[in-house]
Amino acid sequence: MVLGMNLNPSDGHVMGYDEGWADDDDIGDEESALLKDYLNQTVWDMPVKYIAIARHQRGLLDAVKVFVFKNGDQSLSQRFKDMDPGRDIVTVGGPIYGYTAPGVHNLADDPVFGVGGDLAFNWGYGNNGCRIVLTGGYLSPVGVSDDNTHGLGNHFAINPKTNTGADPQWPHEISNIQDCPVATCKSVSVQGTDHGTGLI
Repeated sequence: MVLGMNLNPSDGHVMGYDEGWADDDDIGDEESALLKDYLNQTVWDMPVKYIAIARHQRGLLDAVKVFVFKNGDQSLSQRFKDMDPGRDIVTVGGPIYGYTAPGVHNLADDPVFGVGGDLAFNWGYGNNGCRIVLTGGYLSPVGVSDDNTHGLGNHFAINPKTNTGADPQWPHEISNIQDCPVATCKSVSVQGTDHGTGLI
């Protein structure tokens, strides 16, 4: 198993929808790979059949889920560049393995470990985009800009099919599971401090 990406939502670097996922660039370095945002482009370009998503605290494991891709011939780079139309449920059968360490807190609203289902990539809805969501959470309809799909690599003001036109107020790395549609809710809960000025 090799590390392709790490997200730290409080390291001063915002990995929203438009940063890193489809850029063909390395982010960070191996020495700080578990401490800061990190992307290994060599790994990102490898065809992959399985993906593990782990939550950790400076390398100490909280929880992990492993999924099998429907198509094992594509790389993560190919998958995250496939934004038009996007909204692709990429795994099948839900997690094939899961583990939660004893005594772990704050999993109930975690966008990966607080819901079930399969992984979906590039979930565009209206002028919003989310790079990784789980199908067990709320998935906004395609034309509805309700700011209410939550996961990893998010942006509330972007063209999710072209990865352009991003408003710097609205990127955020990780948003918690919540029911907070923009029409009635103005305080979306996100993890950490890496987000645009429009979020708290």
